[in-house]
Amino acid sequence: MRRRSEPHTFEQRLDAQRRRLEHELASLPVGVQRESVAARIEQLHAAAEMFEFLKLRDASAPR
Repeated sequence: MRRRSEPHTFEQRLDAQRRRLEHELASLPVGVQRESVAARIEQLHAAAEMFEFLKLRDASAPR
């Protein structure tokens, strides 16, 4: 029977995707595709910041 891996957190998935795209970016020549990958990295960074903000806000909210 195949063993299922542990689920990854949203933050871990964002980080893994960002690292993969940064590795891809390093090998791309200047051009539209490189700009597209760089924009995606920025979006992932913004998503991570937003998630952190919301997580902190939720933790401090009264119950």
